[in-house]
Amino acid sequence: MAKTLGTIKKYMNKVLAACCAVLLTFMTFLVLWQVFTRYVLNSPAAFTEELVKYSLIWTGFIGAAYAFSTREHMALTLVRDKLTGRPHQILVIFIDALILLLAIFVITIGGYKLAVSARAEFSALLGVPRTLVYSIAPISGIFIIIAQIINLYEDITGNKVEE
Repeated sequence: MAKTLGTIKKYMNKVLAACCAVLLTFMTFLVLWQVFTRYVLNSPAAFTEELVKYSLIWTGFIGAAYAFSTREHMALTLVRDKLTGRPHQILVIFIDALILLLAIFVITIGGYKLAVSARAEFSALLGVPRTLVYSIAPISGIFIIIAQIINLYEDITGNKVEE
């Protein structure tokens, strides 16, 4: 079981990290292009602003999934760090289970409903359906669910899943 989860985690982290790297590089080039067209050509490329905004949304969601998978997300650890032994383990399991429920019901199911409800709306400059923009919520939700299942396995068994 641990070996299978480790393989899943390894490839999931590679995919998420690569997607973030590609999106950040893409956004960098878009911003540089916009600056060049605005200040050198005196004719700003308007489409870049919208593309950067959508890429930033996607990067944020994918980055969140990666952070949960690597356990490097921001957290207030004041109470958790003061506990030891069984109370610490129970709190960590509770927190990871709460995150799992949030990922299932809010990010995945809610994100899916948002994406479906926006299928008739289109972006102002690019004309792409908003469903394309909002579809990252359920996609990242699925990755967060997988990461949290692995995290819960680690919490309950006490064994770290190696990539």
